[in-house]
Amino acid sequence: MTISGSCLCGGVKFRLNGDLRDVVACHCAQCRKTSGNYVAATRVSNKDLVMDSETTLKWYRSSDVAERGFCNTCGGNLFWRRFGGDATSVMAGTLDPPTGLKIAQHIFVAEKSDFYDLFDDAGKLERW
Repeated sequence: MTISGSCLCGGVKFRLNGDLRDVVACHCAQCRKTSGNYVAATRVSNKDLVMDSETTLKWYRSSDVAERGFCNTCGGNLFWRRFGGDATSVMAGTLDPPTGLKIAQHIFVAEKSDFYDLFDDAGKLERW
């Protein structure tokens, strides 16, 4: 299965091939600060992430272990990847439907903001 995705302005366009993990919703402070809310992301093997356009893609070292990819034109929050890892998390909202994905897990719920509640049946972890 191939799913396409992009940022809002189209400066970054990509395709995901192969198997994707169901969506994990991360409520940590970093994800909230980079997205304005929690982040919902799938994950794909690096070999199955095909970049069709990356002229506006920039990477930000957000911690000692990972970096985040975003569009430097429209500000789209696109990717998260661990240094030296073999997979990239892809923000699910950047994917063109239908995706066939569902939220399977909430993580870092101890850090979630106070303006929303979690009522779905997905698993909930205080941390990761």
